[in-house]
Amino acid sequence: MIKGVIFDMDGLIFDTENLVYQANQKAAMDLEIAFNKDDYLRYLGISDEEYITTAHKDYDERYGKETVTKFIRRAYAYTKEMFDAGLVEIKPGAVELLHFLEEQNIPRILASSNNRPEINRLLKQAGLAEDFPLIISADDVKRGKPDPAIFLGAAEMLQLPPEELLVLEDSANGVKAAIAAKIPVIMVPDLLEPDDVLAKQTLAVLPDLHEVRDYLAKN
Repeated sequence: MIKGVIFDMDGLIFDTENLVYQANQKAAMDLEIAFNKDDYLRYLGISDEEYITTAHKDYDERYGKETVTKFIRRAYAYTKEMFDAGLVEIKPGAVELLHFLEEQNIPRILASSNNRPEINRLLKQAGLAEDFPLIISADDVKRGKPDPAIFLGAAEMLQLPPEELLVLEDSANGVKAAIAAKIPVIMVPDLLEPDDVLAKQTLAVLPDLHEVRDYLAKN
C-alpha cells in the first residue's frame, strides 16, 4: 500500500531537460566548445553545484577554466531566457496524476535537484504551487542524486517508512538514488531509457504520468 509519493521535477513534471540541453548547446557553439547530447545526458539528475564541479573537471584542461566558466554562465542565462518566455510545458499526465492523489488523500512531496527559487518559480508559473505543500531541494542536502540523501529527507518530512513510499523519476541518477534509499521507484524516462539492469530494479518503467496514474489505480 502506497501512502506517499515523492516526485522528481525536471524531466518528470516539467519538460525542462530539452530546453536546458538547447541552452547548453547554444552556449557551447558561442564559445566553440565540443558539446553534444551524449555529453549533456551524462549530467542528468545531478545538482547545479555538482554539474559545475564536474564540467570544470571534464573541460578545463581542453578549453581553460575561464572559458568553461563562461560556458556554464551563458548556458544558465539562455535557460533563464527560455523559462522566462514561458516555454516550459507540463508533462502529459502530471495534472491528472496530482488530482488522483488528492482524491485518494495520498500526500506528496517534491524532491528536486534544482534550487528552491527555480522550483518555486516553475511551480507558480504552472499553477502547481498548491499541489506541493512539501518540497526538498538541492539546497537542503549536502549530496545530490544518485546519493539517497534527498529521498531519505523526503521520507522523513512525510513521516513515512521507505516501504510505504513511491518515488517517481525520469533519470538514471534519480532511480539509483531511490534504490539506495530503499524506496520503490517507477521510472518515466525523459531523454534516456534505462538499461536492462536498472529497469529490473524498478517497480515499472512507464511511458508517461497517465500510465503512472493507471498503475496506481490498479495497485
